[in-house]
Amino acid sequence: MSAPPADAETFLALTDSVSALEPEVSLLEAGLLAALGLGLAADSRSFARIFGVAHALVLRAMVAASGESGLLAVTAREPRTQRVHYRASEAGLALLGRAGR
Repeated sequence: MSAPPADAETFLALTDSVSALEPEVSLLEAGLLAALGLGLAADSRSFARIFGVAHALVLRAMVAASGESGLLAVTAREPRTQRVHYRASEAGLALLGRAGR
């Protein structure tokens, strides 16, 4: 049997831990990484829908997290829907590990 999905407290705690460890990372970027680490969302549209955030804001955070901070790596783009699939980079995995996930 698979583990139940993470609850809101777990997501928020991991987001806060990531943000505390890397203060230059925005809360939205930290949330993208936390959601990925918890298996909640691995693409921009799903994250936007689950957390009620505008897709454009999620895309902007993904650009920062995959470029400036290097925490995420884009794995696929769907031009028609602008959905972006992503995974944690080596730096992102290391940060998740330090944050307790």
